[in-house]
Amino acid sequence: MADVAARAGVSGQTVSRVVNGSPRVDPATRERVEAAMEDLGYRLHRAARALRTGRTQTIGLVATTLATVGNSRMLQAVADAAASRGYALVVVTLGGDPIDVAFERLRDQGVDGAVVLNEATASTQGATVPDDLHLVVVDAPAADRFDVVQTAHADGAAAATRHLLGLGHRTVHLLAGPSGSFSADERERGWREALASAGADVVEPLRGDWSAASGHLLGRELPADATAVFAANDQMALGLLRALAETGRRVPEDVSVVGFDDVMDAADYRPPLSTVRQDFDALGARAVDVLVSRIEAPAAPGLVTIPAELIVRESSGPAPR
Repeated sequence: MADVAARAGVSGQTVSRVVNGSPRVDPATRERVEAAMEDLGYRLHRAARALRTGRTQTIGLVATTLATVGNSRMLQAVADAAASRGYALVVVTLGGDPIDVAFERLRDQGVDGAVVLNEATASTQGATVPDDLHLVVVDAPAADRFDVVQTAHADGAAAATRHLLGLGHRTVHLLAGPSGSFSADERERGWREALASAGADVVEPLRGDWSAASGHLLGRELPADATAVFAANDQMALGLLRALAETGRRVPEDVSVVGFDDVMDAADYRPPLSTVRQDFDALGARAVDVLVSRIEAPAAPGLVTIPAELIVRESSGPAPR
C-alpha cells in the first residue's frame, strides 16, 4: 500500500479508503490510485485483512439445491452483488444434512455472514444459529432472530388471479407449489384472497413440486370445465401448456394460463407466457446489502419486501363464450 501511495502521490490512508470502497475519496484521486494499483499489480491480501479487522470479507449462501431455476438465478444474483461489494462467496447445499451442519461448515470457512435461500429457510426457524454468524433469509416470515428479504408473492398471485377474473373467467384454478414452501404458501394465499374478494368459487388446488414434469402430470388432471389456470411457477406452467396441447385444448382460446417468476424463456413459450415477474436481481442485491450492513454495523433484524409485477403476454385471454 505504501508503494501504491507513493506512485499515486497520496497518503496511505487514501489508498486504504480506495481499497475499502469508501465514498470519501475524490473520483479523480480514486482513478489515480486504482491506476497505480494496476501498474504495480497490487492485490488485496484477504488473510492479512482478516487478521487486522476480524472480518474475512466472505459471505456464505445456503440452499437445499441449486437445480431449481429460482435457486440458480438467486445464486447468480447473490454472487454478482457480493462481488460488487468486494466480498467472496462460499456456497453450501444441504443435501440431507440439517441446516446446523451447513452453519458449522460456513463457520469453518470463516465467513462473516450468510444468505439462506427459499426452501432452506424453513429449517432455519428452529435451528441453532451461531451468535457470530449474521443471517439474511430469503423468502420466509418476518423473524426476530435474523433479517428477511422476500418477494411480495401474495400480491403477485392476487394480481394474476384478478387479471384472469377480469377477462371474464368464472374462477381460476391453481397449480400450487409444494406444501410447506413459504413462497408456494404465499402465492396460494394471494390466489385464495383474490377469489374470495371477487366472490368466485375456490376449487381445491392441484399440488406440484415446481418442476415442468409435475405441471404436465397435473395438467392431465385439470377439469374439463376449467378455463383459467394460475401456475405457481413458470416451470409448472410449461408442463401445463404441453398437457393442454396433448389434449387438444388451445391456449388461450380454451384455457388461459398465467405463471410466476418470469424466467428467461417465458416470452418464448408457445404461446408467450403471461406471468408474474419476480426480480431475482433485486432480491440478491438487497439480501447482500442487508447482510453487509449487519456485518459492518450490527442492528436489530428487519424485513424487506420486493414488489412483484404482472407481465401480460399471449397465454391469457378472454373466457370462451
